[in-house]
Amino acid sequence: MLNDELKGQIQTAYRTFLENKSLKPRYGQRVMIAEVAKVFGNVALDEEGHREGDPAVAVIEAGTGTGKTVAYCLAAIPIARHLGKPLVISTATVALQEQIVLKDLPDILRNSGLKFGFSLAKGRGRYVCLAKLDNLLRENQSMADQQQMFAEDGFRIDVDEAGLKLYTRMVEALGGNKWDGERDSWPEALEDQDWSRLTTDHIQCSNRRCGHFQQCVFYKAREGVQKVDVIVTNHDLVLADLALGGGAILPDPRDSLYVFDEAHHLPDKAIGHFAHNTRLHATADWLDQIDKNLSKLLAQHPLPGDLGRVLEQTPVTARDLKPHQQFMQQALGDVADFASAEDLGGNIRPQYRFEHGEVPQELCDMGMELKAGFGRLSDQLQRIVDMLKEAMDGETTIGVSEAQAEEWYPLFGALQARAEANWTLWTQFCLQDPEGKPPTARWLTLTDNGDIEVHVSPILAADTLRQYLWNPAFAALATSATLTALGKFDRFSHRAGLPRSAVCALAPSPFKHAEAGLLRVPNYGADPRDSTAHTAAIIEHLPEILADELGSLVLFSSRKQMLEVFAGVPAEFRQRVLVQGDLSKQELIRQHRKQVDDGKPSVIFGLASFAEGVDLPGKYCEHVVIAKIPFAVPDDPVEAALAEWIEKNGGNPFMEIAVPDASLRLIQACGRLLRTESDRGTVTVLDRRLVTQRYGKAILNALPPFRREID
Repeated sequence: MLNDELKGQIQTAYRTFLENKSLKPRYGQRVMIAEVAKVFGNVALDEEGHREGDPAVAVIEAGTGTGKTVAYCLAAIPIARHLGKPLVISTATVALQEQIVLKDLPDILRNSGLKFGFSLAKGRGRYVCLAKLDNLLRENQSMADQQQMFAEDGFRIDVDEAGLKLYTRMVEALGGNKWDGERDSWPEALEDQDWSRLTTDHIQCSNRRCGHFQQCVFYKAREGVQKVDVIVTNHDLVLADLALGGGAILPDPRDSLYVFDEAHHLPDKAIGHFAHNTRLHATADWLDQIDKNLSKLLAQHPLPGDLGRVLEQTPVTARDLKPHQQFMQQALGDVADFASAEDLGGNIRPQYRFEHGEVPQELCDMGMELKAGFGRLSDQLQRIVDMLKEAMDGETTIGVSEAQAEEWYPLFGALQARAEANWTLWTQFCLQDPEGKPPTARWLTLTDNGDIEVHVSPILAADTLRQYLWNPAFAALATSATLTALGKFDRFSHRAGLPRSAVCALAPSPFKHAEAGLLRVPNYGADPRDSTAHTAAIIEHLPEILADELGSLVLFSSRKQMLEVFAGVPAEFRQRVLVQGDLSKQELIRQHRKQVDDGKPSVIFGLASFAEGVDLPGKYCEHVVIAKIPFAVPDDPVEAALAEWIEKNGGNPFMEIAVPDASLRLIQACGRLLRTESDRGTVTVLDRRLVTQRYGKAILNALPPFRREID
């Protein structure tokens, strides 16, 4: 299928793009264009235009500076248009998503000679629900009217005046075509709790039955997405679509060419997508509210027939379930020996993990009671939802009007979704894991207010991604600057469940690392495994290390050590330091850039989130200091369960998980130094294990080829 005409179109587009931009071809970029064209362009088709044969998957690690977005777009867009199939570009972060839509694709459209349409696809939760906005406005307006009326008689009624103003402005902006209904385009920041009142999900949405359907901003946006050649979205939305069978939100996977940028996030995103949790005390309170609210509803609206009977049964079921929730909280509190654990984000929460994912039998028995109870509650609520649907369609008379059914539908839909989520959790909590398969991780966390949160999660996403993504997709590309660990694709292949037919390739960075950067491993006589001595050594030497730098970044693996170093360095040095957590990430970076622009030294102290996706080119980051090899936090329950399983099967979890993961994170951290071909600087790693341990030397040899200075 990749005929001479199509090859010529891709080559011409690349040549035209370079000429119009006055750029020289990059070797890594040409490699990537060729690899994508081969995999996407040589798919065998059946009579209906679907893929025949093995999955068509390419995995390309494209080093920083390769220009991978341009490469995969120039190769994939002509092929997608030739096939008449959409190209779905998925990213892990909003920043890259916006860069592709607002900068990269318009640039390619202007300069390559290619003709294509593109659009940004977001989840339903990013759009305002007109029905909810209308209800909130009417409720607040009604309260305001009552306030005025009762004020004359000396009574006071509290009204959400800020909310009323916000909802009024939103309606006016929508009516005047000054707002498209997206959260991200509203001119002011919106708090999550405020926005959650204004949006909906697929459970609560009444779709074509809604009185606002013709004007619905989400469905208008979705309709626009179906008409373009290139759809830019995110991993979460792709996974949500695949979980619904594919083709529910985005185009059918069998007819889609996928590009997963920042693909190293995909396995963890998939794990998170199929993880479940519930808070016991909060859910008991929720059950109590169902009992009270539905009993009150029945008292106000006596209903005949099936709807009335099911509505009478539902509060009883909720009432019967509540003590089982309380018994489970007591039992888990007795079993759990909560120990404080720090995650990669530096957050500390008490947790207790069930070893090998095995839950004691008495807890399983109690969990089965909860599963059965939530199953009954979910079924009853589903029957109510179904009857309300019929009433909205005018198909049957159930004792409520179409308007009343439309008002109740999202409320009961939300109740049903939460009941079903609890049923799923307790099903997974009590499930016997199949022999020979990776177990489910099961653990508890203790919240700040003393509630117990129950978690279940798969420990690998390989089977899920293989079944729902790689096998059905017409073709797919996974790309990132960091897909290899210790120089191999094994880690990503294992976690992402890549098919055997996947083609893996490297597109090298154009950066001349040996000329542009220096990697230092000094000897300050402190082993990072002795936390106190290591922290003292950093405090002593850091001001000297960064004495001559204008912009620098210091990366820690532990919030505790980061704060201890900040408290310990001299006050004069401390004045130039910005610490993660004191400000939002965006504001911290803005202040850092301003300090440097004003000619004042600035140092960012950051954790894992600053080791990836932070772009500080040139003078903004001339020195990256890495406190220690970034091994995963040993308390992470999913990683700990995976390590147990590997060890049980005769493997070495440290060498198979911890070392490759640390290698990948260290490469990402080193990647903060060189962001453009003109950048110069130093990376200093304050961890002698890089040169004293055999695994350390393997990690060292996988780092970018900087000049080395090892004491």
